[in-house]
Amino acid sequence: MRKRIVRISTWYFTLGEDGQATTEYALVLLGAAVVALLVVSWATSGGGGGKVGRLFDRIIEEITSRIG
Repeated sequence: MRKRIVRISTWYFTLGEDGQATTEYALVLLGAAVVALLVVSWATSGGGGGKVGRLFDRIIEEITSRIG
């Protein structure tokens, strides 16, 4: 009888959690997409365009100075 009560109570308390992991996964993906869009918009149109270009220039200069 005790096993049956435990089984029923376990079923009852986990009843509403069926799609919770899927929902959490979707929200994480949505958050990552928003962050990616913000970074891309900053890098292309905002003040980041010149900064990203200078960063790549510094990286290429550093690599070429170490090679040659």
